[in-house]
Amino acid sequence: MKTEAIVESSGNVFADLGFSPEEATLLAMRAELMAHLRETIARNGWTQAQAAQHLGVGQSRVSDLVRGKYDKFSLDMLVTLATRAGGRVELAVC
Repeated sequence: MKTEAIVESSGNVFADLGFSPEEATLLAMRAELMAHLRETIARNGWTQAQAAQHLGVGQSRVSDLVRGKYDKFSLDMLVTLATRAGGRVELAVC
């Protein structure tokens, strides 16, 4: 059985998958915001209809969010939704 070397993660799964640094950063930010929104929905016990009302979007958009369809959400939209959900989004450049 052939074993492959274990490679340490860069800390960004998208960079590790070969995306350019710019795209990997954007994808990671979108993924983090989507995860936060899904956690907020679950923590509050919202149904998709209730989440849609709180977020000011249609229920189908909440369904896309919960299912992790990241390609359907821009970074701008995710920041807007996180703010509507009561979060405060900050950017840090390291």
